[in-house]
Amino acid sequence: MSNLIYLVLINAVAVWLGARILRGVKVDGFVSALIVGLVVAGLNCTLGSVLDFLATPIIWITLGLFAFVIDAVVLKVADYFLKGLEIENFWWAVALALLVSVVNMVAHILF
Repeated sequence: MSNLIYLVLINAVAVWLGARILRGVKVDGFVSALIVGLVVAGLNCTLGSVLDFLATPIIWITLGLFAFVIDAVVLKVADYFLKGLEIENFWWAVALALLVSVVNMVAHILF
């Protein structure tokens, strides 16, 4: 349970930072970022896992870079369902996915 809370908080911070750094990403506030973090964590467990499984050969061929595309799809699905998140286009979603991955990597190293 604590891992889920940790994952949601890290995703929320990453999305909030992404909204501050990337001009194509907007979040209404940190509470919206927490909701986005929760939804993205849930979508990664369901939709992300299915897409990762189906795209395994492509992920291998691209040496893992296609995983950012899958993460961007998950973020765009979250954008579609949530009012507090606005991602202008798919490329901003890819940039946000890259930033979220970097923040997650740094958080796992530090904590």
